[in-house]
Amino acid sequence: MPIVAQSTETTDWVSRFADEVIEESERRAPGAVTSVATAPVVVVASGLSPSGPIHLGNLREVMTPHLVADEIRRRGHVVRHLISWDDYDRYRKVPAGVPGVDESWSQHIGKPLTSVPAPKGSEHPNWAEHFKAAMTTSLAELGVEYDGISQTEQYTSGAYREQVLFAMKHRGDIDAILEQYRTKKSPAKKQGQKPVDEAELEAAEGSGAAAEDDGSSDAGYFPYKPYCGRCEKDFTTVTAYDDDSTELTYTCSACGFSETVLLNEFNRGKLVWKVDWPMRWAYEGVVFEPSGVDHSSPGSSFQVGGQIVGIFGGKQPIGPMYAFVGISGMAKMSSSKGGVPTPADALQIMEPQLLRWLYARRRPNQSFKIAFDQEIQRLYDEWDKLAGKVAEGAVLPADAAAYTRAVGTAAGELPRTPRPMPYRTLASIADITAGAEDQTLRILTELDPQNPLTSLDEVRPRLDKAETWINTQVPAQERTVVRDEPDTELLKSLDDQGRESLRLLLDGLDANWSLDGLTHLVYGVPKVQAGFPSDATPKELPPEIKVAQRTFFARLYHLLVGRDTGPRLPTLLLAVGQERVRKLLGE
Repeated sequence: MPIVAQSTETTDWVSRFADEVIEESERRAPGAVTSVATAPVVVVASGLSPSGPIHLGNLREVMTPHLVADEIRRRGHVVRHLISWDDYDRYRKVPAGVPGVDESWSQHIGKPLTSVPAPKGSEHPNWAEHFKAAMTTSLAELGVEYDGISQTEQYTSGAYREQVLFAMKHRGDIDAILEQYRTKKSPAKKQGQKPVDEAELEAAEGSGAAAEDDGSSDAGYFPYKPYCGRCEKDFTTVTAYDDDSTELTYTCSACGFSETVLLNEFNRGKLVWKVDWPMRWAYEGVVFEPSGVDHSSPGSSFQVGGQIVGIFGGKQPIGPMYAFVGISGMAKMSSSKGGVPTPADALQIMEPQLLRWLYARRRPNQSFKIAFDQEIQRLYDEWDKLAGKVAEGAVLPADAAAYTRAVGTAAGELPRTPRPMPYRTLASIADITAGAEDQTLRILTELDPQNPLTSLDEVRPRLDKAETWINTQVPAQERTVVRDEPDTELLKSLDDQGRESLRLLLDGLDANWSLDGLTHLVYGVPKVQAGFPSDATPKELPPEIKVAQRTFFARLYHLLVGRDTGPRLPTLLLAVGQERVRKLLGE
C-alpha cells in the first residue's frame, strides 16, 4: 500500500506540488512503497543556459523546483535537484551590454558555449563558465542545494551515446511526432485583440517545432547535429547515416568541411533540443520540472517532449508553467539582451530571505516584479510586518509557510541580520552619511536610546544592502545633500506662524531626541499651533491639519536639504544632528 504524502496544515502552492510529486514518484517506483525509508529518490530538475547573464527570470526556473524539493526534504524524503547547465548549446548571438565583449565575438556564433572565449578580463576558461560562476555564487547565498550537470561533459564523455544511437535508430518515430506540429498553422489573432508580451505572442503562435531546427533536412530527418570538425560550429547537415555500422556523414555550410564518422565513437555533437530534453527526462527519471510560457504553449518543447519521452521509455514530468518576472515595469527579461538584472545584482541590494520570499509567495503561473527602485522600501516594510505577525502567531497558514520557506531550508535557517531595522531608515541614513561608519553608528544609536545599538554588525548585512541600493540605484539628483549654511532668505521671509513652528520644534528637540520622539514632535507642531493636543489622533482633527503638516514638512525640507521632499523627517533630523539642525533652522 503506497504511503500517503504527509499533508501540512498549509494550503500554499509548494505543499500541493510536493504532494503531487511524492505521489507520482511512488507511482513510478518498481516495488511497493511502505515507508519514507523505502521511497524512491525524488528527482526534480531545472535547466539553465549560460548564453549570457543568467537573469532573475531564469532564477524562477531554479526556485520553483527548489522550493518543492525543499518541502519534500522537510518531510523526510531523499530528493535530487538537478540543474542541467546547457553549456553545450550553440552560441546564438552576441548579447548587448556585456563588459569585455564586442562584435568580434560574432565570429564564434554556432560554436558550443564552452568553446567561446570568456569576456575580456574574465578569470574563467570560457563563455559558459564565466556566466555559470556568478549564478553558482548566488545560488549558494540563496541556500539552493542542487547537483549540477554540464551537458558539455555529458555529451563529450559519451554518457548519452546509447541515447543518441537509440534516437537515430528511431528517427522515423520522432519525425512522425514532430510532423504533427510542423503542419499546424499559427493561430490567427482576433480582430481588436490587445497585444500581449512579445515572448508570449511568439509562444502562442507556435514558436515550437516549426520555428526551431528540429533535425529536418533535404537528406531526411536526423535528430542529431554534429559540431564541425574544422570550425567547431553547428552549421552542419547530416547527409547520410547507416543504422548498422553507425556511419554518419555530414557537411558544414560555414566552412565547407565534410567528414564521415562512426557515431558509436563520435562525441562532438548533440541531439536537437526537442529530442534532447525528453531524452534527459527519461535518462534522469525526472518527476518535476517547470518551464516558461515559451516552452509550454501548443506545439512547443514541453508538449512535443511529452510524446517523444515515451520513445525513450520515460514519462513526462509534472511541469507547471511559470510566468515571467519583471523589474519595476520592465518587459519580460531576455538573457540575450544586456542590462537585465541578475540574482547577483538583486543580492547586492536585498537579503536572500527577501528574494526567496518573492518567489515563494507567488504561484508559478503568477507574474511578479522585483523592485530595484523606491518600491524596495515598501517591499521591506511588508516583509518586516509579516515577520512581526509570524512572531505573534497572527498570520494566515499560507503566509506563514511562505515566510518559513524564505528564511531557511530543510538544512537550517539562512544567516540573518541580528537586529533588522527598517530598510528605508537604513537607506536614508546611508544616503545622508555617505557611508561614514562613525556617523552611521551615532545616528543608529540615537534611534532608540533605551536600547542603543553597540555595533554596526548588529544591522548587517541589511545595512550594507541598503547602502549599496543608495549608491547604485538612486539617481544623483535624488540623493540627499544637507545644506552647509542656513537659507537666510527663506528664514527672513517666514511669517509669525512659520517662525513659531520652528520655535516649537527647536524647543522640543532635547526632550524628543529619538526616532519615536521626533516623529511625535514633527507631527505634533502643526496640531499645537492649531490649538489641539500634540497627541490628538487623526479622527479628532479637522482635515486642515494634514495640509498644515505638509506645509510644515516642506518648509523643513527646504531649510535642511534645499528641496520639497527627502528622507523621513525624524530620520533626517537624527542624521543631521542637533547642533546642525539648530544652526540651519536659524537658532
